[in-house]
Amino acid sequence: MVIPLISGYGSSYGKYGGSRVTDFTQTGDIDVSKLNTNLEVDGVQFNLFEQSIYDYVLAQLGHPIVSVELTPFQVKTCIDEGISKLDYHAPQWANQFAVFEASAGVNIYELPQFMVNNLSYVCYKKDILGLNYTPGSLAFDITLAFFNTNRFFQGGGIGDFYLTQQYLEIMRRVLSNEGSWSVINGRYLQLYPAPTETPTPVILEYRALDSNTLNHAYRNWIQRYALACAKGVLGRIRGKYRSLPGPGGGAQLDGGVLVGESSQEKKELMEELMLEIEERPMFIVG
Repeated sequence: MVIPLISGYGSSYGKYGGSRVTDFTQTGDIDVSKLNTNLEVDGVQFNLFEQSIYDYVLAQLGHPIVSVELTPFQVKTCIDEGISKLDYHAPQWANQFAVFEASAGVNIYELPQFMVNNLSYVCYKKDILGLNYTPGSLAFDITLAFFNTNRFFQGGGIGDFYLTQQYLEIMRRVLSNEGSWSVINGRYLQLYPAPTETPTPVILEYRALDSNTLNHAYRNWIQRYALACAKGVLGRIRGKYRSLPGPGGGAQLDGGVLVGESSQEKKELMEELMLEIEERPMFIVG
């Protein structure tokens, strides 16, 4: 296993040439390597992105008019849960790319966690179909004629498009010298067969959230999910007491209501995430 160097192609919004790929960090305030790893004893320090979500949650719960019995650590766990959900289902608008240099005979490489988490595609061969034909040659024209006469791009229907995508994927795997890949232990990239030249450019396509470019609608999704989660925590706290003593019979607490709202809102938000934000599955040719 080696830690590869980023090649001259660089990466999306990253450094260029000579840097180790593991030296890269995500742009913006979202660091997935630190999600859900906080300890209460260490205290909580919100960055600017998290602070905006924290303030939203407290405001929606009535602060400062109403006392909100939540610690910053409890709200931080809710924020982490919301970001984790959106990051796991990160859609196409979160696409980023990187290229590193592989070495001959080496097929396992360490990658940053934020790249591995949502790795979509890896390519370390230049040829798409393994046909090194010169444009304008007879072989090149015959190849084009093959596609044009087999109705792959005729009709223009969405079904034809997806079927074509599936067909080309099969063609790449069967006819070309494009390699395959897999992820090992959630951290390492395995290429097979191993590259035969040094350096061999390896192109990575992955999805990663960037708080600097995150659409306001998806930022709001995180805010709403963190709020729903916080309602559940607050509801369970208030649910320990049905009422508080005081003049005029005391005050009734809304613990049960908050727990019910939390469960329903989280369910609706996950449906919104799956149906409206994350891409729908492609057709499968079986």
